[in-house]
Amino acid sequence: MLHPTFATPDLTTFCRLDELGLVAVGQLIEPDRATIECRPVETDPWCRRCGSEGVPRDTVTRRLAHEPFGHRPTTLLVQVRRYRCAHCRRAWRQDMTNAAAPRAKISRLGVEWALRGVVIDHLTVTRVAAGLGPGSCHRRVISRVEDR
Repeated sequence: MLHPTFATPDLTTFCRLDELGLVAVGQLIEPDRATIECRPVETDPWCRRCGSEGVPRDTVTRRLAHEPFGHRPTTLLVQVRRYRCAHCRRAWRQDMTNAAAPRAKISRLGVEWALRGVVIDHLTVTRVAAGLGPGSCHRRVISRVEDR
C-alpha cells in the first residue's frame, strides 16, 4: 500500500521540467552524461500576425544544457513544433520563453544553477561550465553572472 504522502515517480517533476512548461517523453542515461527528450506542454497554433489558426508544418529539435543530475551534465532535447498560417503564409515555432531565452543554449534552470554555483557555492566558472556540459560556453555563464 502506498503511503499517502508519496506520489507516483515522475521524471518531469523530478527534473523540474514542469516549471519550464515541458514534459519528459524519454531519457538516455550514459556514464558521463544524461539526455532527456521533452516537448512543450502548451501548443501555440495561432498566428501572431493575423490571428488565424496555423497548420503544423514539421518539428525541429532544440538542444539546451540543463542543471546536472547525479554529477552528470544533462541536456534537454526539446521537440519544437513549427506552424504555417494558411491565410498570411507566416511561419513560427512553439513559444519556448518559459524554458529558455530566444537563441539561448542553456535552460532557465541551468542558468539558475550556474548562478547559484558561482555566487553561493563559490565554484569556478570552469567547474560550472563542466557541469553544464560540452555544449555550454564559458562566455555565456560569465555574461549571466556579470548581468546579475
